[in-house]
Order: sequence, then structure tokens, then C-alpha cells
Amino acid sequence: MAIKIYIDQGHNPQNPNAGAEGNGLREQDIVYPIGIELAELLRANGNFEVRLSRPTPTTQVGTSNTTSLRLRVSDANSWGADYFISLHTNASSIASANGSEAFAFSRPSVAFSLGESILRSLSEVTGLRNRGMQVRTNLYVLRKTAMPAVLVELGFITNPSDAALMSQNPALFAEGLYQGIVNYTL
Repeated sequence: MAIKIYIDQGHNPQNPNAGAEGNGLREQDIVYPIGIELAELLRANGNFEVRLSRPTPTTQVGTSNTTSLRLRVSDANSWGADYFISLHTNASSIASANGSEAFAFSRPSVAFSLGESILRSLSEVTGLRNRGMQVRTNLYVLRKTAMPAVLVELGFITNPSDAALMSQNPALFAEGLYQGIVNYTL
């Protein structure tokens, strides 16, 4: 039986719930193609079934921040996903802040361990610093999902090097995410 992975490409193409901006780039535009490429890799593996929160670049989820988050979680829960992966870019007022980090609702947990595997692989494949896993109990997509959920901050959109790598090579990030998921689940 296939493992069901719900890929949430964070944020919407426009407000409400648009993402961070930096270096002339928008978060929602960076995470969309990474999610699409990750879905293709997982489907090609044959052991995974995949659903995307934003199957097209113009897909708008919800009419407010609240409904956007609620609809993403509700879709994953009703589909019966085994894992929920939410893709984001980080932002900081410190332009030198860099690297990937991820969040889970609790530790120890399946989600925390999956996040560690994803971060290891992301770091190996992209060369970005692994900033580690953290617990975040206040994030809706981690609190309300019925399955293990990981929110991944792929890199800093406010860091010129991270931003360029994410925007110019989405396949690299998809590969890192894919390897982390495969290493943990298979």
C-alpha cells in the first residue's frame, strides 16, 4: 500500500496568506516549484501517493490566513495522509542568517524524527547549513493535522545566497526533501 504524502506549498500566490519576500523574490513562488518537483520524484518512486495543497501556480487556498491554514489541514486529514510536509522559506532582518531548519509539534515524535532525516538530506544535497529541528506547538499545521507533520524552512529568502539557490535550483531542494522522506519511510 502506498504511503500518502501531503505536500503543502506554504502560502498563496497573493494575499490573503502571501509569504515572505526578499532579494526580489516571493516565498510562495519559490516553494511552489519545489513542491511540484518533490511530488514528481515521490510518484516516480512507486511507493508513494501524493497530494499538493497548490496543484497549480494560481491555486488560491482560502480567503484569509485562518481559512487558508484550515483548508490545507482539512484536505490532508480528509484524504488520510500518512505524512504532512509544509514547505516554506525563512526570513530574517539579519541578511547573513542562512540554512535550513524544521519544526514539529513535539519531541520525541515521528514528525520530529522525519524532520531530522529531511534536514540531514537537505544539507547533504544543497550544502546549506542544518540549523536543526525545533518544537513549535503554536503552528496550526502542526497542531491540527491528524498525521505526523513537519514544517520545513528550506533556506532564508532574505539571504542572497540561500535565495539564489532556492529560486534557481528547485530540483536540488526537491531532491534533498525526497531523500530525507525516503530514508525515513522506506
